[in-house]
Amino acid sequence: MTTISLRKGNTRLPPEVNRVLYVRNLPFNITSEEMYDIFGKYGAIRQIRIGTNKDTRGTAFVVYEDIYDAKTAVDHLSGFNVANRYLIVLYYQQAKMSKKFDQKKKEDEIAKMQEKYGVSTKDSK
Repeated sequence: MTTISLRKGNTRLPPEVNRVLYVRNLPFNITSEEMYDIFGKYGAIRQIRIGTNKDTRGTAFVVYEDIYDAKTAVDHLSGFNVANRYLIVLYYQQAKMSKKFDQKKKEDEIAKMQEKYGVSTKDSK
């Protein structure tokens, strides 16, 4: 098995490599069993979370037991075709995800303030 030889070697992984993968562009009707079939080929999976609400449909988090299995999955499944959709498989990065959330939160606060005080950003001519 190549993963065993990879572990024994003194291989340094890039800092973004993580056991948690963020998967985008999934078919909306994919089941967790299908996800386990696709991602389970690359190693033991601890957890899979599939997005179900309007904002998270088509995305999922896959958590592997071993970091090398996660790396192998990213290497092999990025661009993999599932139901005529090409998967985007990324390492989950907490800092980037929280920045997106904070930006959305700030935009919502600004919109509420503008509505409250009757301020419009649109030019009225």
